[in-house]
Amino acid sequence: MSMTVNQRIEVLREVMRRESLDAFIFPSTDPHQGEYVPDHWKGREWISGFDGSAGTAVVTMNEAALWTDSRYFIAAAEQLKGTEFVLMKERVSGTPTITQWLGEVLRNIRSPQVGIDGMVSSTAEVEELISGLRHEGGITLRTNFDPLTIIWKDRPAIPQNPVFIQPLEYAGEACHEKISRVRRALRQKHADGMLVASLDDIAWMLNLRGSDVHCNPVFVSYLLISSTKVTLFIDKKKLSSSVLAYLNDEGVDVDDYDRVKEGLKDYFEYNILLDPHEVNYTLYNIVRREIVREESPVKRMKTVKNESEVLGFRNAMLKDGIALVKFLKWLRPAVEAGGQTEISVSEKLENLRAEQSLYKGLSFDTIAGYQEHGAIVHYEATPDTDAPLKSEGFLLLDSGAQYVDGTTDVTRTIALGPVTEEQRHIYTLVLKGHLQLQNLKFPSGASGTQLDLAARKDLWREGLNYMHGTGHGVGAFLNVHEGPHQIRMEYKPAPMVAGMTVTDEPGIYLEGKFGVRTENTLLVVPYQETAFGTFLQFEPLTLCPIDKSAIDISLMTDEEIGWLDEYHQMVYDRLSPYLDEEERKWLAVQCEEIGKSL
Repeated sequence: MSMTVNQRIEVLREVMRRESLDAFIFPSTDPHQGEYVPDHWKGREWISGFDGSAGTAVVTMNEAALWTDSRYFIAAAEQLKGTEFVLMKERVSGTPTITQWLGEVLRNIRSPQVGIDGMVSSTAEVEELISGLRHEGGITLRTNFDPLTIIWKDRPAIPQNPVFIQPLEYAGEACHEKISRVRRALRQKHADGMLVASLDDIAWMLNLRGSDVHCNPVFVSYLLISSTKVTLFIDKKKLSSSVLAYLNDEGVDVDDYDRVKEGLKDYFEYNILLDPHEVNYTLYNIVRREIVREESPVKRMKTVKNESEVLGFRNAMLKDGIALVKFLKWLRPAVEAGGQTEISVSEKLENLRAEQSLYKGLSFDTIAGYQEHGAIVHYEATPDTDAPLKSEGFLLLDSGAQYVDGTTDVTRTIALGPVTEEQRHIYTLVLKGHLQLQNLKFPSGASGTQLDLAARKDLWREGLNYMHGTGHGVGAFLNVHEGPHQIRMEYKPAPMVAGMTVTDEPGIYLEGKFGVRTENTLLVVPYQETAFGTFLQFEPLTLCPIDKSAIDISLMTDEEIGWLDEYHQMVYDRLSPYLDEEERKWLAVQCEEIGKSL
């Protein structure tokens, strides 16, 4: 019989007493700092019961608290009910930081000691914790102990799924060519080598894919690069003879995953580049060579797509668009007929995508939120919450797929029938923000923070805002969230350059009522050269009609109406050759000029 959350806390505290620890911190990360992690490293979820992708749990001898961001406030409050954990709302006025909170609750303890597993925490995060705890009164941080190895009796094993080769026709650049480019970038940073810990960076560099992380085609491993040698640290059971032969041909050696510490100790070059936001604290401190503390050059290389990757995106979006049109044509009549729920329509869409060539699975778990569930930003229906759909109000549907030639991510808010004036008003404001960003022209090198205003200005004018980012990069048959470039309010200095993919997804969420979000995936492309430099623009890659029935046309400018008509004409032109006559007729109505259809 499995333990309750409160029983797990008590077992943890017994271990903490033996180890003379006054508190223990459980982040959401794994040894590779991935956003989504294999079950083996879901320690924060196991100890707290909260299953969101972001959050940190902290347990002391007398208290427990969990920090998470605005995406999960509603879900976390529900999941933490009946446990000792108190919800701490990050970036909300009055919420203490983890170090401030620990300073307060441990203030009467002499020489307090806090623990965190240094293998699952980035160097930068641990260093920030050390500094913060020192500031709070000399609290010591211990990083060499993982209590989960003792108390998590049925802990899942590290995945051992097979690795497969990503064909060159989709990758567009051979593995050895990428390694050469990375070495050139390292020389520019005066580094002899580097440790690559990010799983999507490793998969991209080696032109390999796997299935160790849910919805993300990556595999658990490390890659150590020197001036003369490249070593992949991985469980060799994952590698077939053909993959081993391929790696050998590309000049990549293979060693056991758990020997990465020995590999770093034996590293022979003068110095090594370690990205403190990517390499965990334990491995960082094993190195006995001079450390070049810089961002990994692989990240920015990966975000700029080559011609083959761009073509792959276009093909993947075409297939995705076909599936979405078939789904949307089916949806309203199916809801009118009765019996449809959030889960059933998610499964219908997944089945239609699975009919497309080169389909490999979802790129993230589908968010299908009807009415008030749409206000929960990262809502995922369960059998207990699965709402029946009615022919009224909004269904917010955020979904995506993995195809061998590309990754998709799209959100549509669909009016299943009559909507309120408030819903119509909010829907139109969000659409205006989406169109303003999608059609923006901007200088090359501008950061996403500088572009973010375009999506928010009409919302801000009415005192509305959303707390998530407006856009994130998308991988080429890789992780659906890719950085370092982002479009968001918080300052992110990573520049936008031609060849990047990024989403455009403003939204507004009214708790207990409804949510609205509209999202396309965009490609950054050249606009024009002037005396003031290179200017860029966005090309929408997503091919899916935007519901016009909920628009308040009086709020839209002529320019915005023209942009929407232009987008819909492109959608129809691209998709109609692949649809049957009935589907084409339906799509033609959805893509009519807005003045004709409203």
